[in-house]
Amino acid sequence: MNSSEKVKTKNLNGVEANGHSEKGKRIDVLKTYKIYIDGKFPRTESGRYYVLKNKAGTVLANICQSSRKDFREAVVAARKAQHGWASRSAYNKGQILYRIAEMLEGRRAQFISELVEQGLSTSKAAAEVDLSVDRLVYYAGWSDKYQQVYSSVNPVESSHFNFSLPEATGVVSILSPENYGLIGLVSVIAPAIVGGNTVVVLASSEKPLCAVTFAEVLHSSDVPGGVVNILTGHRAELLPYFSSHMDVNACIYCGDEAADIKKIQENASLNVKRPIFYKKDDWMDENSHSPYRIMDLQEIKTTWHPIGQ
Repeated sequence: MNSSEKVKTKNLNGVEANGHSEKGKRIDVLKTYKIYIDGKFPRTESGRYYVLKNKAGTVLANICQSSRKDFREAVVAARKAQHGWASRSAYNKGQILYRIAEMLEGRRAQFISELVEQGLSTSKAAAEVDLSVDRLVYYAGWSDKYQQVYSSVNPVESSHFNFSLPEATGVVSILSPENYGLIGLVSVIAPAIVGGNTVVVLASSEKPLCAVTFAEVLHSSDVPGGVVNILTGHRAELLPYFSSHMDVNACIYCGDEAADIKKIQENASLNVKRPIFYKKDDWMDENSHSPYRIMDLQEIKTTWHPIGQ
């Protein structure tokens, strides 16, 4: 047998031993995007996933289809982390948000590529990534300022000082925008965590690629485990759990489906959680970031202190 007649072994997929198919093309290794709970990357406990395709029908990835149990575990992680996170100094929370922005900037090309795969033009994808970085920096800057702006010293008749100041609501469940893969996610997470809350977020089911990649950014950005938990899956299945869990203090819904809004309002009444609705927002618009978004998830605490004689 001469060199031109070498025997080429194949595996069960018909791929030659040298790693190439019979037509000389590699078989793509599709990434399975995991969920992010308590600073770890588990697969969904249900074992389910759905196949994400682009507009041309090309398969992009396998996406975990999260279950009710995944959500419950994420809430437990968020509750465990909330007190420690809220107790951190405003300066430190701002530092961490700025670090997230730095890490996101460092992976700019990857995020642009993922957004392009999901249907955006290169220019629009670049604009979305750049604005996401800027928005994180914006909220990092507000970290040690919103308390001063929204706190007050109240006039009272007795010999006391009376102060009102914002305090974190607690654990927040978030149904993020369906039509934005990255900027919508950043725009709802950043004001929530800079105010000392911890979050469980359902990523867009239509454009989920950036969500778990963003979790990888969080994982390397000094964010404590449990502060941000990101699930993937279908909104119709998970919305009842996001809005009815008794250890969730607020629920953010991004969208304008009347049936969804009504369901959240009904479920929120079960434990008097705060329902917040962002309808028809253009998340690329400058009006989609504001210190008022931080205050949406704050409680006003009033304290009295006697004036010494």
